[in-house]
Amino acid sequence: MPSVAVKLYSVFFKFLLKHRLQNRIQSSPDESNPFGVTSRPEETIAAVNPSFTDGVATKDIHIDPFTSLSIRIFLPDSALNPPETDSKPHHHHPPKPKLSIPSIKLPGSNSNPVPGPRSPQLESSNSIYHPSRRNSYGPPIPSNHKEEPRRNNSYGSFNEMEGLNLMSSSGGVVYRGYSPSSENRRKLPVMLQFHGGGWVSGSNDSVANDFFCRRIAKICDVIVLAVGYRLAPENRYPAAFEDGLKVLNWLGKQANLAECSKSMGNVRGSGSSEFKKSHIVDTFGASMVEPWLAAHGDPSRCVLLGVSCGANIADYVARKAVEAGRLLDPVKVVAQVLMYPFFIGSVPTHSEIKLANSYFYDKAMCTLAWKLFLPDEEFSLDHPAANPLIPGRGPPLKLMPPTLTVVAEHDWMRDRAIAYSEELRKVNVDSPVLEYKDAVHEFATLDMLLKTPQAQACAEDIAIWVKKYISLRGHEFSY
Repeated sequence: MPSVAVKLYSVFFKFLLKHRLQNRIQSSPDESNPFGVTSRPEETIAAVNPSFTDGVATKDIHIDPFTSLSIRIFLPDSALNPPETDSKPHHHHPPKPKLSIPSIKLPGSNSNPVPGPRSPQLESSNSIYHPSRRNSYGPPIPSNHKEEPRRNNSYGSFNEMEGLNLMSSSGGVVYRGYSPSSENRRKLPVMLQFHGGGWVSGSNDSVANDFFCRRIAKICDVIVLAVGYRLAPENRYPAAFEDGLKVLNWLGKQANLAECSKSMGNVRGSGSSEFKKSHIVDTFGASMVEPWLAAHGDPSRCVLLGVSCGANIADYVARKAVEAGRLLDPVKVVAQVLMYPFFIGSVPTHSEIKLANSYFYDKAMCTLAWKLFLPDEEFSLDHPAANPLIPGRGPPLKLMPPTLTVVAEHDWMRDRAIAYSEELRKVNVDSPVLEYKDAVHEFATLDMLLKTPQAQACAEDIAIWVKKYISLRGHEFSY
């Protein structure tokens, strides 16, 4: 049975979620937030963790200002290691020095900052930053350097994918966020992560999701893109599904944009810089390349990971990726991980009957969440977004990527997730199931307080399985 702490946490969580669901029903559209009940990164808020903290650097960016679609990037410090090779090196190279961060004078402090050792990864060039934009490395304060203005956007200044040097809002102290150097660009797989919350709550920048994504980024050695999709009931189906697919397309655009920037960098002669900029704008629009992904992301090794209702989004995105095929090049979805997916159906399974009043999410709350998510005229527990076992969802299951399913012993949604995995195995898709004893729904993603051994074991098991498909030395899934 779950521990006493898990039971108490479950009661508290269910009370808050039930209260939130009721408020969503009672509130009018005019009174509600058009982007859902969760917080979104604001342009006026400084990004968290401008440098590597506990082995992971993070930053928030907006990729669609019209829908408030945002992502949080988690970059593990393993990206600073030398690139992987298929054979042993012929010459021994001394290890690179560890990443060090210069000392920073805190606002209001009377002491002088003591310069720390400088790292090539933290070196940055001076750039002008527009005060109306939030940069992911620090507060949006303009520099006093008189240089030629550069184009700015929500990703930061475009400065040949090199450093950014920003001033803090208090005291004029310069601090440096990580910016890739041309000497050290190890490529890592990219994982798109979709948070849970029953369609009406949760966010990609919540404490629980941040903790989980950090753990996954480090243990799986991947760049995690946590997607902040739109929430119900203000944004009903298919808004969240469309946001997931939009991020996958954005990743492909970033990869092509980075390659274009690299190739155009070889253009020589007078006016080459202006030609390069105009060519990129004509081809991809005004948005500029995201430097972390350009330097360290390998979109040809893309993994989808969905948590609870986020697993439904991941499965939808995987299906659309299969249908698109090479149209998504160079992005390639090589595997997906469905963690206690938010599946339901009109014909109840054994676990849906036996565990209907289980921990965290009971069946009544789940049904209410689906009513808030699906349009009134489309509501059905056998909707293609809700029930993976109905026929005609497309494409054929045999074309689906390898799928790892994670379930909990005390989760009433368990049996339907297992049944979906069995359907995949029938058509020879690698689709194992990991079931954790004495575990409840969301056990691995609400672990920042409970620290259960099941959560740590789950992260390690996911890493072992995922690395079969993202390792440069391993086998590769193909559409």
